[in-house]
Amino acid sequence: MIRNVLLFSEGSREMRDVLGGKGANLADMTNHGLPVPPGFTITTASCNRYYEEGQRLQKALIDEVEQAMQQLESMTGKVFGGKENPLLVSVRSGAAISMPGMMDTILNLGLNDETVQGLIDQSKDKRFALDCYRRFIQMFGNVVLGIEHHVFEIRLQALKEQADLTDDTQVTAEQWEQLVSEYKKLIKKHTKEDFPQDVKTQLLQAIEAVFRSWNNQRAKIYRKINNIPDSIGTAVNVQMMVFGNLGDDCGTGVAFTRNPSTGEKKIFGEFLVNAQGEDVVAGIRTPRPIAELAQTMPAIYEQFVQLCNLLEHTYKDMQDIEFTVERGKLYILQTRNGKRTSQASLKILVDLVDEGVIDTKEALRRVDAEQLGQSLHRRIDPDAKVEVAATGLPASPGSGSGSIVFTADHAEEQMKKGLRTILVRPETTPEDIHGILAAEAILTARGGMTSHAAVVARGMGKPCVCGCEQLSFDPENNCLWIGEQALKEGDWITVDGSTGRVILGAVPMIDPELTEEMKKILEWADQYRKLLVMSNADNPVDARRSVEYGAQGVGLCRTEHMFMDPERIPVVQNMILADSFADRKQALDQLLPMQEEDFYGILLAMDGLPVTIRLLDPPLHEFLPRIDETTSGSMDEAIVRKVKALHESNPMLGHRGCRLGITYPEIYEMQVNAICRATKRLIAGGMNPIPEIMIPLIGHVNELRILREMVERVIQKEGLADRNIPIGTMIELPRAAVTADQIAQHADFFSFGTNDLTQTTFAFSRDDAEGKFLQVYVDQEILPANPFMTLDVDGVGQLIRMGVEKGKKTNAQLKTGICGEHGGDPKSIAFCHEVGLKYVSCSPFRLPIARVAAAQVAIAKEAGC
Repeated sequence: MIRNVLLFSEGSREMRDVLGGKGANLADMTNHGLPVPPGFTITTASCNRYYEEGQRLQKALIDEVEQAMQQLESMTGKVFGGKENPLLVSVRSGAAISMPGMMDTILNLGLNDETVQGLIDQSKDKRFALDCYRRFIQMFGNVVLGIEHHVFEIRLQALKEQADLTDDTQVTAEQWEQLVSEYKKLIKKHTKEDFPQDVKTQLLQAIEAVFRSWNNQRAKIYRKINNIPDSIGTAVNVQMMVFGNLGDDCGTGVAFTRNPSTGEKKIFGEFLVNAQGEDVVAGIRTPRPIAELAQTMPAIYEQFVQLCNLLEHTYKDMQDIEFTVERGKLYILQTRNGKRTSQASLKILVDLVDEGVIDTKEALRRVDAEQLGQSLHRRIDPDAKVEVAATGLPASPGSGSGSIVFTADHAEEQMKKGLRTILVRPETTPEDIHGILAAEAILTARGGMTSHAAVVARGMGKPCVCGCEQLSFDPENNCLWIGEQALKEGDWITVDGSTGRVILGAVPMIDPELTEEMKKILEWADQYRKLLVMSNADNPVDARRSVEYGAQGVGLCRTEHMFMDPERIPVVQNMILADSFADRKQALDQLLPMQEEDFYGILLAMDGLPVTIRLLDPPLHEFLPRIDETTSGSMDEAIVRKVKALHESNPMLGHRGCRLGITYPEIYEMQVNAICRATKRLIAGGMNPIPEIMIPLIGHVNELRILREMVERVIQKEGLADRNIPIGTMIELPRAAVTADQIAQHADFFSFGTNDLTQTTFAFSRDDAEGKFLQVYVDQEILPANPFMTLDVDGVGQLIRMGVEKGKKTNAQLKTGICGEHGGDPKSIAFCHEVGLKYVSCSPFRLPIARVAAAQVAIAKEAGC
């Protein structure tokens, strides 16, 4: 019989897929004798069955929940729904993969008009009991019944303003009783039904609410951002309540065993005296640093430090721990691997290796290769003059500038227009996730370092400043006050998440540098990876940056990008529009020294490393005047006729690539000439240039045969025949892959241009597809991912596999690699390793990602995964 419900004592750490991460850890801590309030977990499979059954709880599950509640009553000596000693529980979600802030929590479940009296008698504190009741009604009304959070908050704020109170702890029992009555009326008004008094009904409705929350908008968005499968479902954890709001010998907090922003080995977190758990994470009250707990409750702090060390040692990673102190007794409510910034993640991994907790292979397995790119955060130029308007808590590092928006929806709208924004809120909630994703940075007036905004921003690598209490909002005038400064939507500010500063206007930024921890991780990666990692670089600056980031050469140097300089465009236009060979030769003679300097600078920067130079591959329209401009009468009529004659209906499939070299060989001859001249200069200077010449858009073997002969003639004429300059091609057309055995007879290397190969395989125009329908295809799961971001293994990938196998069958020495954007995508890199490519090439800023991803796939293959 498959069980739907397991007591904490019946589970184990290994049952993460069944119990979710939170449930598995609760079981593990329980079995190790830690002070965990008892409870039970409803399995992730039950969530999936809930949807399979048409969003209906099965009778078998309901029966098991009732049995588990009876066992919980026996363990605690309390009665669920009892008038004298009521058992109250929390209901929390918990998937196998941590999704902070995405799922919903309900506290104090089991309270009604009768049991609240029992809680009063038990606690001897009417104010406390009624506070618990109003919290429960509010959470139940929001999470289970779907009533907006602010509907309740408005009533609470009105009560405090009327009584001239600033803090919830100042509200009296009589005032809470009044608010409970108002809340129940709100429930009736919005749902047309009374607030449920039957505790079993409350529990079943709460369980359903957690199951439903698995498919709410914010959960779907979070899973999509983090590539979490929809099929794993969420577990539900039902746990006896312990109370941190019974008085000054009580409290609640959230702590990390290491600093989640910096990785420093020091307990980091916050707590509140006389508070319940959501007060800390929701930003309702600004909490106090965890270090102050040593003065407030010294014995508790010492016990907590010991537990932190034990938990980190047990799980061999930084832990995110929720705790409650009830009348001088410490309880651990949960522990999980803590979310952290990418910088902190690297430091923690290096430290854990240095401490002997994990080895280098395990450290590399844990690196989020994609998140590694977030380590390269931009920061404010230290020499910039800035006007600091306010300072809050530095919740997530990095800096961002943008125009102020007050709602998540507005942030998303502005992003779609290509505009940068800063999302400014009193505090964020899970409903704001799409705005956090869209904004450059987040700024909140309330909340601490473990608030929703802080945790989610850190996970996304977004700059964030929280708890900036100098902010005040004026909704009537749609403006924000920072001290005496009034700011409206559209005004620009800069958020510095590393220092907590809020700065007026935009400020100069500088690019980040590789940290010592990242260098160490990359050194380890280079020890294990099999793939060479090269860069796409079109100028000396990118080439030098590529060397800094560990490139083993340039896998793609796109020469057409060199012609985009405004001073060169007229010369290029003259070359294209020339009516005779003599006119074209004149333009080429002007371009030759420019190209020579381009190649000289790149080969110099990559001294001793190969540089694959792709000969000109432009759709000609990119360099020509717009036809509507020529018809304005401002240009010569002959030029107008020539531009119109060169017009193409589909230039991406037109007169470009090798077709240009076939029809105008003098263009390619000039480029090869420039490569040779730059090479000879460098050799004369004692350098070791290693140029490789790539001929683009080959679809037929005869194209490559003709152009290779031309390239070899120029190389021989320049006296470099003995230099062994490889000549190869970019495989970017399906026909080239299918006939790779023929093409390989004339190629020293294949470089798979996966951008164009994806376009030509799918018959997708990338610009049109991504702008019009591709996202719909991904959302509706017609495609598993955007094929321009993650390689389409089943289609494009099979053409690559065929090209490699056929090519090497003809030419065993054939070097193969990819140079499209997929070269920096971890999933695509795994495929490249599998099919036996020699290298991947990607943009300079993705080189660290590629190096780690290549190591991870090699380690996984070695382990047989």
